[in-house]
Amino acid sequence: MTNKRVAFILGGSGGIGKAVVEKLIEQDYAVAVHYAGNKTKADTLVETLVASGGKAISVGGDVADENQMISAFDVIEAHFGGVDVVINTAGIMKLSLITSLDMEDFDLIQRTNVRGTFVVSKHAALRVRKGGAIINFSTSVTRTNFPAYGAYVASKAAVESLTLILARELRGKDITVNTVAPGPTATPLFLSGKDDKTIESLANAVPLERLGQPSDIAETVAFLAGPARWVNGQIIFTNGGLA
Repeated sequence: MTNKRVAFILGGSGGIGKAVVEKLIEQDYAVAVHYAGNKTKADTLVETLVASGGKAISVGGDVADENQMISAFDVIEAHFGGVDVVINTAGIMKLSLITSLDMEDFDLIQRTNVRGTFVVSKHAALRVRKGGAIINFSTSVTRTNFPAYGAYVASKAAVESLTLILARELRGKDITVNTVAPGPTATPLFLSGKDDKTIESLANAVPLERLGQPSDIAETVAFLAGPARWVNGQIIFTNGGLA
């Protein structure tokens, strides 16, 4: 049990998720670091956080498997006494023109990004304590409409709609529900499969003329997780001004 505010970060062992974990630890949260497949990576992060005086545990599970997510919430509640903030950074991205996308890849993207967000949001809505927050993740490409992002953007557009509806369904619960939509951000997920020219072009498309860093996104998440009690049912484009 803990008197600290408790955050459950899905996909918390790498990329944006890891930056969010570290930011919330700085702000005196207790954290549950979720992993889907790489238990060692999550456990190593937790060990580092605990050694520095933080309160952290690792929790595994497939975000699209409802029973596994129920078990994950059970573990967190048993260890910390409850959960206040759920942040779902977990997701996959496979780039392909719509005409050449393998439909098995399409199904995998939708299972993780849409079903996974639905499952996590459903049980977050049932478990998060009064004064809490649910934060999902989309992408700025839902507005820029870059080629080859069709299946990924379709999944994230669904996440945006789900978030806006859930915010209204939780009327009277004092729980905010928002989506963060990053622009080009230097994570392994974003950089994978892109050559230097493509990365430079995307960085230059931003008025600030750089890629976002995971820490940039974590700042927005921390705001929505804590002080932003009047921000609800919104999509926050955290992208340096990408049009």
